[in-house]
Amino acid sequence: MTEAEFISALPMLAFQAALLMARLGAAAMLLPGLGEQDVPVALRLALALALVGLLLPALRPALPAPPDDAVRAVSLVALEVLIGLWLAGLARLLALAFAMAGQMIALLVGLSQALLPDPQFGQQTAVTARLASLLAALLFLSTGLYAVPLAALAHSYIAFPPGEAWLAGAAAEAVAVAAGRSFDLALRLAAPFVFGGVVLNVALGLLSRLAPQVQVYFVAIPGQVLAGLALLAILIAPMLALFAEAMQGLLAELPGAP
Repeated sequence: MTEAEFISALPMLAFQAALLMARLGAAAMLLPGLGEQDVPVALRLALALALVGLLLPALRPALPAPPDDAVRAVSLVALEVLIGLWLAGLARLLALAFAMAGQMIALLVGLSQALLPDPQFGQQTAVTARLASLLAALLFLSTGLYAVPLAALAHSYIAFPPGEAWLAGAAAEAVAVAAGRSFDLALRLAAPFVFGGVVLNVALGLLSRLAPQVQVYFVAIPGQVLAGLALLAILIAPMLALFAEAMQGLLAELPGAP
């Protein structure tokens, strides 16, 4: 390509790069592991720019030319942002299963009042939920799970070419399915604590009926917290292994995944 040809092609290249950045940049803000709020925004933007430079040569023939209508150009960019947020949001919903399990554990072992700031949601959350959120991010980064949603994002340009109509109904259904699967996985991860909590509360209820003069719950709460923490220490490794295995399968079903 000569210098004159390159200069004449710059407007098209700039528009196509902007289209890529709209989808990839929006996704980089939400992707599990890479898009955590604990990761500086500059690093997430750098990741999006690196993906644009990597994918632009391969995807350029499939990208539309700049439209003459400014409204059409804005709508194309807005649709790409929506697709990026949707795809990364699906992966984020699935990854939230471990944090939800941590929140369930906090409620069941009596740690629901032990709160820590959570930058991911901009509010305070239970200490076990915060621990689970950090462990999930660490698992994604250390095992390479982050590559699965990245691959789905790259292949999404085949499943959802830029400029095509947005299927809002199918997208909403995918979000509902992802939320259901995430909650199902969270419940399976926290199942030992759910079972233990039910048994303990039934036992304490029976004991309070047999010995009403004893302040059962004031005596039992410290033991409940200690037993819950001991059980968490025993089960945290198997829980992480189950979470990693489940994530591998769930993320492979993301729209556009190879």
